[in-house]
Amino acid sequence: MIENSAAESEAQLRRGLRRNRLLATGLLGLAAAIFIATAAWPLPGFWGALVHAGAEAAVVGGLADWFAVTALFRHPLGLPIPRTAIIPKSKDRIGEGLGQFVERNFLAPEILAAKLKQFAPGRRLAEWLERPEHAQLVAARASEALPPIIRALGDRELRDFAARSFHEQLAAAELAPLLGRLLALITQSGAFDAVFDRGLDAAQDALARNADQLYAMVAERSRWWIPRRIDRRIAEQIIAGIEEILAELRRPESEGRRRFHGALETFSHALIQAPEWRQRVAEIKDRLLRQPEVQIWLGEMWDELRRIVLDDLAAAQSRTRAALAAAFLSLGRTLALDAAMQERLDAGIEHLALAVVPWRGQIAALIAEVVRNWDARTVAARLELAIGSDLQYIRMTGTLVGACVGCLLFLIARFAF
Repeated sequence: MIENSAAESEAQLRRGLRRNRLLATGLLGLAAAIFIATAAWPLPGFWGALVHAGAEAAVVGGLADWFAVTALFRHPLGLPIPRTAIIPKSKDRIGEGLGQFVERNFLAPEILAAKLKQFAPGRRLAEWLERPEHAQLVAARASEALPPIIRALGDRELRDFAARSFHEQLAAAELAPLLGRLLALITQSGAFDAVFDRGLDAAQDALARNADQLYAMVAERSRWWIPRRIDRRIAEQIIAGIEEILAELRRPESEGRRRFHGALETFSHALIQAPEWRQRVAEIKDRLLRQPEVQIWLGEMWDELRRIVLDDLAAAQSRTRAALAAAFLSLGRTLALDAAMQERLDAGIEHLALAVVPWRGQIAALIAEVVRNWDARTVAARLELAIGSDLQYIRMTGTLVGACVGCLLFLIARFAF
C-alpha cells in the first residue's frame, strides 16, 4: 500500500512537471513567434513597434530564466558552460548543508523540547488510540508483524541461545525470597481465600472421580472373611469423613483454615529470611535445571505455544488480534482520562528525544555521507522532480515580466526623449 502510494505520488509529480514545462516553453515559443513575425512583417505605427519591443523583451526574459532554471540541474543544451549543472557539481556541499541545517534547526535541545511540549504526544496518542478503528488498525499491523517474529523464534540456534540465556539467568536467581514474597502477597490479600477455595474444589472433584478406586483399595486391603458390603460401608465412611473435613475448611472462620493460613505465612517468612530454606530451594532448582527432561518439556511447550498463536493469527476471526485491539482501545481510553500519565509519557518521550542531542553531530555527518554516496544525476533528477514544476513558473513569469519591461522601456524611449 505504501509503495503504491509512493508510485502514484511520483507519477503525479511527473505529470505536473511535464505540464508546467510545456506551458513555459509554449509561452516562450509564442513570444518568439510574435517577435519573428513582427520583425519579418513590421506593423505600421505606434502599436506595431510596441508589440515588437514587448515580444523581443519577452524572448530575452524567457530565455534568461530558461537558462537559469536549466543550469541548476544540467548543462543547457549539453554545453559545458562554466557555473552550470550546479546541483550535480555541488552535491557534496548540499549534503553537508542539509546535515548542518537538520542539526541546528531540528536537533537543538531547546527546539526539540519546545516542539514536543507544543505537540503533546501523550494527549494526541490517547485521542488517536481511543477511536476503535485506530485501535483495530494498530492491532492489525501488530498481527502482521508477529508471525515472522514468532517463526524466527523457532530457529534452532536462536532457541538454543534463548535457552542458554534463560538457564544462566535462572541459575543465578534466588527463587526462595521471590517465592516467599509471592506467598506473603497471596496470604495477606483476598487472593488467599479464592486460591484456597479453588484447591478445595479440586480436592472435591478428585474425590468424586476416584471414589470407585477408593472402594477397590479398601476391598483389596480388607480381610477375606469381611463381607464386601462392610468394605463398601467403610469406604463410604472414609469418603464422608473427607468431605466433612473439606466442608469444614470451606468455612472462613474454621480452625483448620486459620491453621493452614498461619502455616503459609510462617513458610513465606522462612523462605524470605531462613538461609536453610534458601539452600533447599536452590538445590531443588539446580536439580531441575540439570534434568534433560525439563529442557525437553520446555522446548515442546514453547513449540506448542508458537503453533497455537500462529494458527490463531492466521484465522479470519483471530482472538489474538481481537485481544490486541481491545487492549489498545482500553489503553487509549485510560490514557485519555489520566492527565498525570500523559505528562509522564510526554516527559519520557522528551527524555528519549533529548538523548539523541549529544549525537546530533554524528547524525549531521551521516546525512552528509548518505548524500555524498548518491549518484549526482540521480540527485539532480529527484530534486528536479520535487521542485522543477514550481520552477517552471519562474520561466513563465520571466517571459511575461520581460514583455512588460520591454513595453515600458519602449514607452520611456518614445515619450521621454
